[in-house]
Amino acid sequence: MRKVTVAAVQMRCTENAEENIARAEALVRKAAAEGAQIILLPELFERPYFCQERRYEYYGYAKPVEENDAVRHFSKVAKELSVVLPISFYERDKNRLFNTVAILDADGENLGIYRKTHIPDDHYYQEKFYFTPGDTGFKAFKTRYAVIGVGICWDQWFPETARFMAVKGAEILFYPTAIGSEPILEVDSMPHWRRCMQGHSACNLMPVIAANRVGLETVEPCAENGNQSSSLRFYGSSFITDGTGELVTSMDRDSEGVITASFDLDALAEDRLSWGLFRDRRPELYKE
Repeated sequence: MRKVTVAAVQMRCTENAEENIARAEALVRKAAAEGAQIILLPELFERPYFCQERRYEYYGYAKPVEENDAVRHFSKVAKELSVVLPISFYERDKNRLFNTVAILDADGENLGIYRKTHIPDDHYYQEKFYFTPGDTGFKAFKTRYAVIGVGICWDQWFPETARFMAVKGAEILFYPTAIGSEPILEVDSMPHWRRCMQGHSACNLMPVIAANRVGLETVEPCAENGNQSSSLRFYGSSFITDGTGELVTSMDRDSEGVITASFDLDALAEDRLSWGLFRDRRPELYKE
């Protein structure tokens, strides 16, 4: 039996990056104290969700992976606590900017990066202004405790993301997220958001972990953002499924904290074999 304990962190993000990193570290330590070995933080947790508005000066937030403050900080934390930490950050690669995750193994080593493939462009989720579509392809990372796949927020709406990571050998899927209200559409997307990922879990017979932020984030009008005024209320609801898509544990829409769950990776692998879903795939016929 290969047992692994995973955790999702749910948190608010303020204007102070150092404060956000410190809050994230406190929650990571709480999860580790509860036995978690792989701990997921939300998407772009260093700052408020700056993609709500368009401001050229925010390009300055992007740094190469080896220079990013959160990656450097949590490399030390991962090593100290012997935990795996997928760290979401704004990456600069010369003249290109990406929404990226660095996979920090339990010794603090960066196993590599995944760059967000699907980039949304909607009212107050204006990510195409900030990010080039990722060029890494979907990956599976062999960490100390499990082989993991990591998609980033909007990726979680695409079944292709989950299936490619599973086909490449992932045993657990992780989605760092920043999602909340839809002020133009006037719809509560949370149940739909959750069901999509439960479906990825069920169709690939592996747990899914989603970590979201909470809190109201507002934009004040100024010349730099074309006098935009807006707000997004992030709805939390972070969760963990089992290998059939059933919710094992979840959080509410407002609280900060951590949730954990444990899985037997060998038992999950046996389920994937016995169901035959990967045996009976017909990729030669999937042309579109």
